[in-house]
Amino acid sequence: MASWIPVPPDTPFTMDTLPYGVFSRGGDAPRVGVALGDHVVDLHSIARAGLLDRVVADPMTLFGATTLDRFAAAGPDVWSAVRARVQALLRVSNEELRGDAIVLPTALHERSAVTMHRPIGVGDYVDFYSSIEHATNLGKILRPGGEPLLPNYRAMPVGYHGRSSTVVVSDTPIVRPCGQLKAADTDPHFGPTQALDFELELGFVTGPGNALGEPIPIADADQHIFGCVLLNDWSARDIQAWEYQPLGPFLGKSFATSISPWVVPLEALEPFRIPSREQVPEPLPYLRADRPWGFDIALDVTLQSARMREAGFAPSAISHATFAQMYWSMAQQIAHVTANGTQIRPGDLYGSGTISNADPGTFGSMIELTWRGDTPLVLPSGETRAFLEDGDTVVMLAACERGPVRVGFGEVRGTIVPART
Repeated sequence: MASWIPVPPDTPFTMDTLPYGVFSRGGDAPRVGVALGDHVVDLHSIARAGLLDRVVADPMTLFGATTLDRFAAAGPDVWSAVRARVQALLRVSNEELRGDAIVLPTALHERSAVTMHRPIGVGDYVDFYSSIEHATNLGKILRPGGEPLLPNYRAMPVGYHGRSSTVVVSDTPIVRPCGQLKAADTDPHFGPTQALDFELELGFVTGPGNALGEPIPIADADQHIFGCVLLNDWSARDIQAWEYQPLGPFLGKSFATSISPWVVPLEALEPFRIPSREQVPEPLPYLRADRPWGFDIALDVTLQSARMREAGFAPSAISHATFAQMYWSMAQQIAHVTANGTQIRPGDLYGSGTISNADPGTFGSMIELTWRGDTPLVLPSGETRAFLEDGDTVVMLAACERGPVRVGFGEVRGTIVPART
């Protein structure tokens, strides 16, 4: 689809993407927009002009909000209608917006001139453990000589509830966390983590949700998945190693989770839907989907140290993975998390867990890439890294392409700053 808005050939935000985000400009209040190329299309401004009246009731309320939660709550019929209408308004042959000299100046902004905000309210946050390669690697590292996978791994999508208040938008500085640390032959002490890590993930944002006590059948999963974001679940491995038994992740995970500012609609990913990975043994009936739930999404991670920036070195590519190999799907995750009747709400966030593939260059965390520090990464500056150091910037990107259709997620970026002790 060609647009009257210039779309650079290398942009992640094509007419096939059209992701939603929340932005502000100058002293204006945050509102909802759509990214296309190097521009943001202001949906609140378009709604005020009456250009969305035919597709949604009260568009001013939906798109003048400071999060996407109200829009997510509206459900898939509204999502699809709005997407189709926005695509129509932006097509090269359509003059409704392009030819309106009054509305256009308030409806179109350079992306470089706006401030992006966390796009969703994140009333709840759950992180899963859906890559069997990642789970196997962590089992080998943490339980050498034992069975890498615990007995329940192939039976259900394992996850934990995270802290939603520390989910932050891309480019928010990440303060090195402090906590209790303990080496094998020492007493516990308190201090900054010495094993700060990233986790390459994809997150999905929930839509309408369910009533308390009513599970969501797996066949209805796509009625409740609004879209996807890139997600970096920062981790303090040494804090985590001492605290996690018997109740699991706590301070080693809760200090920060970064998400990309743009939510890619699930509908945009339809051309990249592929067969789900084979599961052995076959999961229980409530986890058996009636359609494929794999997605062919390529993901990349780069690392740039402070010294690299000062010397003019470009960020170093340290991992390239595909989402296609995930063992547990988004549909299975939403069916499992609601199986006991728990309630999900619009704007909740669900992380895939670290995305790792089979080969060393495709691991989605430092603990795997360096095998807990045994084989440190060597950066172009000559520095080595077992884990992240202050001043390091981690950038994650994701995109999918098939023929002329290209959909990108943009990036999620974070820079480590010193601990506040």
